[in-house]
Amino acid sequence: MAYMLEGRTGAWEVVVGLEIHAQIISESKLFSGASATYGGAPNAHVSFVDAGFPGMLPVINKECVAQAVRTGLGLKAEINLFSRFDRKNYFYADLPNGYQISQFAHPIVGTGQVEIELQDGTLKQIGITRLHLEQDAGKSMHDQHASKSVIDLNRAGVALMEIVSEPDIRSPEEAGAYLRKIRQIVRYLATCDGNMEEGSMRADVNVSVRKPGEPFRTRCEIKNVNSVRFVMHAVEAEALRQIDVWESGGEVVQETRLYDPSRGETRSMRSKEDAHDYRYFPEPDLLPLILEQDWVDQLKASLPELPDEKRERFCRDYNIPFYDAGVLVAEQATADFYETVAKGRDGKLAANWITGDFFAAMNRTGKSIDNPPASAAAMGELLDLIADKTINGRIAKDVFEAMVETGKMPAAIVEEKGLRQVTDTGAIDEAVAKVLAANQDKVAEYKAGKEKLFGFFVGQVMKAMAGKGNPAIVNEAVKKQLG
Repeated sequence: MAYMLEGRTGAWEVVVGLEIHAQIISESKLFSGASATYGGAPNAHVSFVDAGFPGMLPVINKECVAQAVRTGLGLKAEINLFSRFDRKNYFYADLPNGYQISQFAHPIVGTGQVEIELQDGTLKQIGITRLHLEQDAGKSMHDQHASKSVIDLNRAGVALMEIVSEPDIRSPEEAGAYLRKIRQIVRYLATCDGNMEEGSMRADVNVSVRKPGEPFRTRCEIKNVNSVRFVMHAVEAEALRQIDVWESGGEVVQETRLYDPSRGETRSMRSKEDAHDYRYFPEPDLLPLILEQDWVDQLKASLPELPDEKRERFCRDYNIPFYDAGVLVAEQATADFYETVAKGRDGKLAANWITGDFFAAMNRTGKSIDNPPASAAAMGELLDLIADKTINGRIAKDVFEAMVETGKMPAAIVEEKGLRQVTDTGAIDEAVAKVLAANQDKVAEYKAGKEKLFGFFVGQVMKAMAGKGNPAIVNEAVKKQLG
């Protein structure tokens, strides 16, 4: 069922498009040799080009171009062999030149699409309008001094990819799923680290509302939203505000707004500029960017396996459900960990352990997949001990907990604690006989037709054997002696 917001006059449809600003992973900036590393002392990573000194000429960074092309290929988008840089003129204290070098009429990447998955399992295609390269501005800080603002230009000139979606998004959930998917793709490609807290990925959220079947109405842009959760909240808050404006007889004004998470509302920042307000013109200090198809093909051939393809392969090769595969490929490090554990083993069992006990242990211990509570080698050895019937599934859980606690390998824990599974039919028959003898009243009830007691007898035998009995042999022995 389509997502709608209810107003006083009935249902309203939400229309959303995202402009995602993704900072490119590169050693140096887009047009200078200054370090693009995050952090550092204020204004420590600034060249004369970044600081806007007169006469300083930009020089294009080839690796940044390659990263943009890789991202475009990952988005199944058209790579434009001809692109051009333009000057986007506006005046902020943290923009030393008084203009930003960006791309407008001729972006490096054209139309593409990504597939998102919603909570109910629905898949939806979201169109990509374009991806263009541009340089970042510096950072203005207003809380460092009682009466002055301060400027840090470390970020000025860092390479950004602006990924612009079509207005295909129709709910806060879809907006969140789309942002997560873009983040997942660029992290797999290693073209952006996707760290929204450090500002290396942020989103401008364009929102409008309309009555079902109507043409698009006026949109507003919410600038620089820096988390998936805030993007989702901003969509709903702005949509509700616009519905109230329209239903009160007013008109929504096209403007730029900010989202205030503490109040859960958007507020006006400035009237929305159009392209002519920026007075775009071709960047006179840079030639058009001409790419060779062979070079693009080489980049395509070197791309890693992307999440959608990896998910399909996991379903096919390891015979695991589509949902489980989606959880496992969400982060590349998790997918690699799973594959190391599952290779040559029961893929379903491996997926159950990783998404179950292993993830729970990560949450409980506060560890990450890069510093896991148990290594992939240890998890693989645990599965081998289950497969060769050295231990059963119940004992395996105790062994896993000991692995997390001590860091020891599972085989050593099994030997130390004497946890080997009992497969000796004589010992199992003896345990069954003792349990039945001690529960003659329940044996009589079972024989009188209360067959649900069978599980009780099995449980009592397993308890008497400290969980070490082979479940299949125990079941057979109970069945035989009751018969």
